[in-house]
Amino acid sequence: MSAVAEPLPHVFDDRLAKRNAMVLAVAQALAGGNNTVIVSTSSIIGAVLAPDKGLATLPITGMVMGMWVGTLPVGWLARHYGRRFALQTGSLFGIASGLISYSAVMGGSFWLLVLGTFFGGLYAAAHQSYRFAAADTASEAFRPKAVSWVLAGGVFAALIGPQLVIFTKDLLSPHLFAASFLGQSACAVLAAIVLMFVKVPPMPKVRPHQGRPLAEIVRVPRFLVAVACGVASYGLMNMVMTSAPLAMVGCGHSVTDAALGIQWHVLAMYGPSFFTGSLITRFGVARITGLGLALIGIAAVIGISGLTVAHFWAGLVFLGLGWNFAFIGATTMVTQCHRPEERNKVQAFNDFLIFGCMAVTSFSSGQMLAYLSWSAINEVAFPVLVTAGALLLWLNLRKRAGVAA
Repeated sequence: MSAVAEPLPHVFDDRLAKRNAMVLAVAQALAGGNNTVIVSTSSIIGAVLAPDKGLATLPITGMVMGMWVGTLPVGWLARHYGRRFALQTGSLFGIASGLISYSAVMGGSFWLLVLGTFFGGLYAAAHQSYRFAAADTASEAFRPKAVSWVLAGGVFAALIGPQLVIFTKDLLSPHLFAASFLGQSACAVLAAIVLMFVKVPPMPKVRPHQGRPLAEIVRVPRFLVAVACGVASYGLMNMVMTSAPLAMVGCGHSVTDAALGIQWHVLAMYGPSFFTGSLITRFGVARITGLGLALIGIAAVIGISGLTVAHFWAGLVFLGLGWNFAFIGATTMVTQCHRPEERNKVQAFNDFLIFGCMAVTSFSSGQMLAYLSWSAINEVAFPVLVTAGALLLWLNLRKRAGVAA
């Protein structure tokens, strides 16, 4: 049973939701290149500039920390000034991120690079909420499709980001990737322009006593399971993706192979979004989320099995597919846990928890790769996936027994 009450039916307009989803999908295609550029390049640059090789992935950790720190402020801005204002503010940080990172590469400053990627994380906190912006005006039946349509824009981000890196990495030689960060800023400018066409009506004024306290909402079983699946899917995906380019280069593969590996991974992350919402509608959110967790487990098995380019690419593809199903499923569950007047605080808190976990996994992946092995990174997935899967099964059994979820 859905935990959402819809006391304000006039808020929901699926025609507007479809329009916003299309606009936000274009913005996602441009903004998503931000993450891809940072992930494809920062650990490689970090390995050169960092004072210790165990800190090579710290710039990516900086991005994730920015995502973590930025989630609650983005929710606050959306609640007080509207969705579009919050998203446009994020675009300013995206522009600044590319310019700062460009300066860091040109000047050979590792810590300035970390600052630049931190700003990129603040931008990511905003564009990660595009999926919720699309669901704002959608009916409960259309929400899974609205979320997946927006994430489908990531398919084009998968093409834009890596190709941007490949074609610009040597333009300002000998400063590898410097021009790539300028391209990152340009994409943020274009995304900001596209966001001008988003239309989300302001929520009706809510009296202070309306809406449940956050402490009450987070104890809802469905919310707990949604967060667990979101943390498992995004945390594990981030840990493996963060270290994969550095691991590939360390195994003797080329920078181009590493960038293409990330491209195939991001394509797999977002490609299924064209139909994931329909699959959730047909088979149920629990089954699709569980399938996603299983695919992440297959990716870990492939990662342990070998170190060839084929192993890396295949593992990254399965990892992306698993993330798509599990994360869209988890996001859909979150939208079923709140009422319209509670949406911003619940969604922001959900992302705060997920990105906090990601900050831990991105930093630990560099340490594990430096002092343990690529296999060790993949082995961490199994206990996490078993735990999330068990919670998902528990929630489904409660639903079958007629217990409120």
